[in-house]
Amino acid sequence: MRLFIAVNLDEELKKKILPLQEELKKTGADVKWVAVENLHLTLKFLGEVSEEKATQIEPVIVPILACFPSFEMKLSGFGVFPNFNYPRVIWLGIEEGGEELKGLSEKIEDSLVSLGFDKEERPFTAHLTLGRVRSAKNKNQLISIIEEKKNIEIGKQKVGKIYLMQSILKPTGPIYLSLKEWQLSG
Repeated sequence: MRLFIAVNLDEELKKKILPLQEELKKTGADVKWVAVENLHLTLKFLGEVSEEKATQIEPVIVPILACFPSFEMKLSGFGVFPNFNYPRVIWLGIEEGGEELKGLSEKIEDSLVSLGFDKEERPFTAHLTLGRVRSAKNKNQLISIIEEKKNIEIGKQKVGKIYLMQSILKPTGPIYLSLKEWQLSG
């Protein structure tokens, strides 16, 4: 099973993101857009995991999450990785709650080492991926809108639950299934 640990978005925030994605699509840029129902913040990508190993995740994660307080996050800011000259990923930033997400990601990361999961080499950057740029087609129109809306504010949501998600890859795009739901404290 292809698994990851994530924060899922409230339906209200997804509804606010949809018009933004639609505006970006009108540029005709060559982007593989994340389906609105799949929008999430990845805390830890686990990759291919056997069913046996997947059952070992919960006992390691739950004690950590039970000590981590719930918090608010605010989606705000708009940009690309790695830069505007060579955009590969289009993202929304996290204005509030970014440090909490980073701390949560690090605790999850550290706890899963005991199960043989590798630590991520790159530092965690809290962001919401909207799409992946496939080519330079209409790049300038796309960048123009992103720069124009770089300070956009989408909204807030409480982060009180973390999810173990399965990604099923299909020709039409991935399908994400929630396998487990874990509460944060408070």
